[in-house]
Parts: sequence; C-alpha cells; structure tokens
Amino acid sequence: MSNNAAIEEGAAAAQAAWPPGYRIETMPALVGDELLAAFADVPVAVAGDCMGRCIGALGLRAYHENVHAHLCGRALTVRVRPGDNLMIHKAFMMAAPGDIIVVDGGGDTTQALIGGLMRTTAIARRIGGIVVNGAIRDLAEWADGRMPVFARGHTHRGPSKDGPGEINIPVACAGMVVHAGDLVLGDADGVICIPAADVAALLPRVRKHLEKEAAIRASNERGTSDPERFDAVLRAKGLPV
Repeated sequence: MSNNAAIEEGAAAAQAAWPPGYRIETMPALVGDELLAAFADVPVAVAGDCMGRCIGALGLRAYHENVHAHLCGRALTVRVRPGDNLMIHKAFMMAAPGDIIVVDGGGDTTQALIGGLMRTTAIARRIGGIVVNGAIRDLAEWADGRMPVFARGHTHRGPSKDGPGEINIPVACAGMVVHAGDLVLGDADGVICIPAADVAALLPRVRKHLEKEAAIRASNERGTSDPERFDAVLRAKGLPV
C-alpha cells in the first residue's frame, strides 16, 4: 500500500469513528502527584509572576464565594458548542478525583452550561474545580464554597444536550491555551494554566519567589524597607531623587 493510500485509509477510519465535531481523548497524566502536592498552596499571583506576569485567564468570576478556596489539579479539557453541555456531562463521568474541568464554551453567556444539579455530581465525584469560558446558573447553590467554580457570567437560561463537543483536546479558555493534563491553579485572584512540560522547572522559581516575598513582607512590617529599592529605579529614569 502506498503512503497516500495509507493516509487516506487512516483518515477514512478516523471519520468513521468520530462524527464531525465529536472527539474523546484520554487525559495524559503528565504532572505527577508529588508536583501536584508541591503546588497545592502556590498563589496564582506568584505563579504568574514567575511566568512573565502576562498570562492567565481574563474576565472570569469566582462564584463559590470563598476567598480561601484553591484550585490545583490536572486539566480535563472540554470544548462545546455555545449553550450545549452534552460533552461536559461525559467529561464529569471521566474525571478522576482532583481533576479540574476546563470548558471552552466560546465565551457565550446567553445560556448556562453548568448548574446546581451538575454541581452535586462534581462534589460526589470529588472533582477539584470547574473553569468555564461561558455561563453557569443556580448561584445560591455554588455560594456555599464546596465546589470552586470560575465562569464568564451567569444566567437562568439552561443548556441543550445535543452536542457536538470534544474532550481532552487543546482549548482556548478566557485568554488561556489549555492542553489536557496541564496544571491549573485558581484562587481569589484568578486562574492560571501551567503547561505540563514547564511545571517541574517552575517549582524552584516559585519557591525562591515566595522566600523573596516573605523577606519583603517582614521588612515592610518592621518599617525597615530600603528606600533605595525604588529610588534607584527612579534615578535610572532621570528623576532627581
């Protein structure tokens, strides 16, 4: 069989297996449990500082109303048609305890993708949290803080369950590119995705940054901050200070 024939046969098999717009992949466990534990209490702002201060989700709101809630888990990604949550239900059934469901709903807020009934499923399956580039509903239920959820907005209007949708494929979520298995962190400041390949190398930088911040915080509290810290910067810009 020629290469072209093999490619055509493979493409035909793929089309037969997956109708257009549908795909379900396995989430790779690229971030080990030890690394997950090491990042469990890392603030989103610190991770962002160590990654250039210009990445992370934009425009999401925390609806769980618990400023102490913290997301830290592997991303189980879902892309759906705006206003349809069929494949989100399937993703919930696939999720392992601690996984973070990351949904690309196209940023649409005219119909909710996840509500209170799905929240009970998420709690029962010990999902680590939910990030939705779309809308949720049943805000009173989310407000008890038991299931962290970040979303673009909210509405009473419910979703359809017709598809299409894809699971564990690369998604765009509120300004972030997220691949299945990436590390997702979330707290009161927002949500950030750390590519799985970068997690191990980021950890020592994060620890060093936390130590630096602790030293500055202690100095500030003692009232012994060094005025040269910023005066030198101002002089470099030509200010006569």
